[in-house]
Amino acid sequence: MAREFMITFPGGARVDAQVGDMVIRTDQPVRGGGEGSAPTPFELFLASMGTCAGIYVLSFCQQHGLSANDVYLTQTVETDPATHLVSKVSLTIHVPASFPRKYEAALIRSAELCAVKRSLETPPAITVETQFG
Repeated sequence: MAREFMITFPGGARVDAQVGDMVIRTDQPVRGGGEGSAPTPFELFLASMGTCAGIYVLSFCQQHGLSANDVYLTQTVETDPATHLVSKVSLTIHVPASFPRKYEAALIRSAELCAVKRSLETPPAITVETQFG
């Protein structure tokens, strides 16, 4: 099943993606020629990992009748200084002291179900082409 996203250039250094009826906006920082009005495309890519894991954590809490009010994730991204590419992504699920410890392993497993993470573990083929007219 294929999904199509329309990528447009609304002005300046902004690049938007139309996803169904929604628009995801990106921009470059001021030092990069943009207005800094939105995340960069790469920041959006990185945030997709944390937010994807987050939805699985939230769902786990909801399914088990656990409050997610004081639950949050932090994501640390390490880059290789030689290539400037991501070398490691670490996600930490922060839970209050009152969170039942018996759910710790299951909570981690739920975050590991993230589709973004799983897609990166088996990367897709990416092609680029030009179409005229």
